[in-house]
Amino acid sequence: MVFAAPGEALARAEQVLRSDPTPLDASVAHQVIGIWQRDFGDLALALDHLRRARDFAARADSADREADVLAALGVALVHAGRTRQGLAALDRGVARGNGHTRARVLYRRAFASWVLGRHKEALEDLRRAIPVLRQADDVIWTARALSVRATVHLAMGAVERADADFTAAERLWETTGQEHDKAVAVENRGLAAYRSGDIPAALRLLAEAKERYDELGTPPFMLYIARCDVLMAAGLAPEALAEADGAIAALDRIGGQSTRKAELLLTAARSALSTGDAQTAIARAAVAVRLFSGQRRSWWETHARLVLIEARVAGGAASGRLVQDAAAVAEQLASFGAPAAPEASLLAGRIALALGWTADAERHLAVAARSRNAGPPLTRMTGWAAQALRARAAGSGRGVLEACRRGLDVLDDHRMTLGASELRARATAQGAELAALAQQASLAHGGPRRLLEWSERWRATVLSTPPTRPPADPALLASLTAFREIASRAEEARRREGGRPVPALEREQRRLEREIRSRTHHTRGDAPGEGDRFDPARLLDRLGDARLVELAVVDGRVHILLCGQGRVRRFAGGLLAEAVAEAEHVQAGLRRLAHPGAEARLPVVEAAGKRLEELLLGAAADQLGSGPVVIVPPGALHRVPWALLPSLRERVLSVSPSAGSWLRARETEPPPGGRHVLVRGPGLATEGAEVPEVAGRYATARILEHDDAQVPRVLAELDGAALAHIAAHGTFRADSPLFSALRMADGPLIVHDFERLARSPYRIILSSCDTARLASVGADELLGLVTALLPLGTAGVVASSAPVNDAAVVPLMLALHKGLGAGLSLAEALRDARAALPGDALHQATGWAFAAFGAA
Repeated sequence: MVFAAPGEALARAEQVLRSDPTPLDASVAHQVIGIWQRDFGDLALALDHLRRARDFAARADSADREADVLAALGVALVHAGRTRQGLAALDRGVARGNGHTRARVLYRRAFASWVLGRHKEALEDLRRAIPVLRQADDVIWTARALSVRATVHLAMGAVERADADFTAAERLWETTGQEHDKAVAVENRGLAAYRSGDIPAALRLLAEAKERYDELGTPPFMLYIARCDVLMAAGLAPEALAEADGAIAALDRIGGQSTRKAELLLTAARSALSTGDAQTAIARAAVAVRLFSGQRRSWWETHARLVLIEARVAGGAASGRLVQDAAAVAEQLASFGAPAAPEASLLAGRIALALGWTADAERHLAVAARSRNAGPPLTRMTGWAAQALRARAAGSGRGVLEACRRGLDVLDDHRMTLGASELRARATAQGAELAALAQQASLAHGGPRRLLEWSERWRATVLSTPPTRPPADPALLASLTAFREIASRAEEARRREGGRPVPALEREQRRLEREIRSRTHHTRGDAPGEGDRFDPARLLDRLGDARLVELAVVDGRVHILLCGQGRVRRFAGGLLAEAVAEAEHVQAGLRRLAHPGAEARLPVVEAAGKRLEELLLGAAADQLGSGPVVIVPPGALHRVPWALLPSLRERVLSVSPSAGSWLRARETEPPPGGRHVLVRGPGLATEGAEVPEVAGRYATARILEHDDAQVPRVLAELDGAALAHIAAHGTFRADSPLFSALRMADGPLIVHDFERLARSPYRIILSSCDTARLASVGADELLGLVTALLPLGTAGVVASSAPVNDAAVVPLMLALHKGLGAGLSLAEALRDARAALPGDALHQATGWAFAAFGAA
């Protein structure tokens, strides 16, 4: 009953002990309390109750009762880190039990062996136990045994066997009332989905298991470990680290299992390593190694040692001793049959390469490379990374590129199983090493066109296909509506309170944000593979008299790839770090110039624009011709106000996240009907003064303002429009870019709302602050309002990358629409609109802050 209704079982056991029970009943009651405390509470209390249960069983003179208690006590001792005592108790239990009881004890000894990482011993005990349990028609214990056997198979990389056992166990659970065990079964399915590479299903199933545990009041520490692994695979390492550290703190508060604490510390170390925090990873992994060693858990200790070595290397260490340590870990993992063995061999090879030990490196990398053709996606990518490093060490540029291509193909297939744009973007980080190796090889062994191809291979890939979303998901729609209402109430309350926080509403807003993110993450992708591949010849053909400038970054230096006139030329640029620092200075200057009285800053900003041109265009600035220019910057430079650069100020200028994205925009046809939508949100200093005047230019314009400017109505009108102009306060969320918003009458219109459009407007103008700000994530991906629109049918966007002066925006927008009315593109109209502005610093800065994205 303790796994069917845990709270009721605990209460009834305590009631039995208050009723002067017989030794047999007292033994059962103490065992129930001991199991409850062992799995859900204080391990010290658990051991006390289980020892009492053992003593009462001896007084009751029941061998089977004593065997059963010894099994529960043995598992508790193992969880407490007292491995020798725990195994001794389990061995005594096997010796004392008979038939059916002995099979149950064998199952629990197998469970303890799994906890200890002794997988062969676990399988042997289960081989003996399962037939007896089945013969006795013991549904509950058979299901438990099958679940543990499946988990052992997973640890050994046998995913298909695990899935078969999990499926069989779940069928059995459905015939019982064991609610906690049923939750474990759902968790196990999530774990199997993760190991087979289905991240959305894993997240969905683990969320369902968590709900079941919460209803039962049983803390799910194993689930936290599984969920952290899945979050890391989804590119959400910071969330995984926070979850692991939170679970460790919760475990410490209740005095829980030492074994689980060690596993959570290992998970935290992996998470910290994935975030780039080597020192935190070293600290967590070192403690995990000590705990696993004390618990005599060699399988786990070896995995923790691998993470510890990886963290030390990430922190800058490289030595012959580390090569030896990594090689020893690889050998031990291989002896365990652990799927992480190739990762350790790759690590040993990497360190050896850094030391110039080419023969040693080749030996270790050759072992790691064997994993490239089998196993889960990330294991295969490990193998292809090893193969690419082998080729580079051998001086084969062609071999490097082939290995990188094959590895990134694996990543593409993996990414396209993810429906959420955020997960697709973050998952690209797992291919960053392969992409960097390919760019280095292209620079050394190929021409500019090849470097362009590889720059495009990993840039803005998320924009190649729209995010997948469940059709009219009622739970997601309800969460979005509730979020909008709470966010609106919180903003109103802050205004009333003079800007002070409103904790209760803000907590609820954060909860709803987590719920929305979670539901979008559960969506599975439906596009097989990457789809349309970038073709340089097609790009050059489409450019006509325009020039496209793609900025590739290799080893921290900018390389300018100038495309046009049927060829691609490469020019040398400056250091990326210097350009990023200069761009930040420019942004600070534009923020100052958005307010009257800052005219003295104008020469400083213009000088910074000149320095940016030297760093980012170099000699290419004199080769741009007289036609339009398209700039394709890396993610780190997305906030550069390109119109500020001297050679670009008078030009028809547009910006694109990638050359492929520009091509798709160029070839996007406008929708039939030519519907125009103008939206005016609340709270603007000018009250969106340009909207009524702009409306006069379009005979069929639909104006949404006041109560009409509510999110559901706005989305309905935007869907499939030819042109949309939205005058509304913009908010950029660096911490969670898909919650960047435009303020409507009923609350924020967020990126997740835009992603529900069947087709976003062909052209869209966002006339408020920061609407072009984006978050750089993954390898070279961008998340924000602009990038949400481009895959959904928008061919052109005008937006600002900096705060702007509301009053100065009005004449810019009026001039922009005048150009559009004359048949100009967004980029052409924006150039003419800048030229039409007054020559003062305020209006010039406003013009520079806006950019045209895409090709419409």
